[in-house]
Amino acid sequence: MKGKVKASTLSLSVLVLIEMLNSLNAISEDNSLLKMSPLVNPWLLVAITWSMSLHAMIVYVPFFNNIFSIYALNQYECALVFAFSFPVILIDEVLKIFARSSNEKALAKRLKQD
Repeated sequence: MKGKVKASTLSLSVLVLIEMLNSLNAISEDNSLLKMSPLVNPWLLVAITWSMSLHAMIVYVPFFNNIFSIYALNQYECALVFAFSFPVILIDEVLKIFARSSNEKALAKRLKQD
């Protein structure tokens, strides 16, 4: 049973972190996070902080562990959660590179036709 609880906690944590990182990706449809600071939307940062705080609360406060049938993660498991979640940033950055290239080609084609 403990293995199921551990897997559920890890899965929930990965999903929560992926969604928070994905919300950062959504700041700009085309611009990289390296070019466009997350500080352009401070309310998003507040929402991410609030969401991650609530998630930490249900993971690390024993009362909530029982309610949600999860358990506290150790450092190694937190590193695993980050390792499985972070690629969403990299994948979206690559997709943005392709989108920018495609947009530039389409714009050049339209300008050439005019």
